[in-house]
Amino acid sequence: MTDRIILCAIEVHRHLGPGLLESVYEHCLCREFELRELPHKRQFPLDVSYKGVALDCGYRLDFLVADKVVVELKSVDAILPIHTAQLMTYLKLSKTKVGLILNFNCSLMKDGIKRVVL
Repeated sequence: MTDRIILCAIEVHRHLGPGLLESVYEHCLCREFELRELPHKRQFPLDVSYKGVALDCGYRLDFLVADKVVVELKSVDAILPIHTAQLMTYLKLSKTKVGLILNFNCSLMKDGIKRVVL
């Protein structure tokens, strides 16, 4: 599944290049998922509970693809350890095992991909 997601990201990056806002890449990646018939949920609400109480925190995953892969988009100079930690927390809260950070702000998309598995 992650291979298909990465191919979509590469296609978007090939057409747009680096330097745009994250929201632009989100819209285009959504369209690419649709064209390739890849099931996805965009801005998927993430439930957070603490000691048995559901909290209305308003967290959202950029994408949940095929109910199996959390995809977080970035348009930053570099993927930092905090981005990886954030994705790991999202994986735990969503009870998902695989996640991708896709950083579109790089010359080559392959340099902006980080795969995380719990």
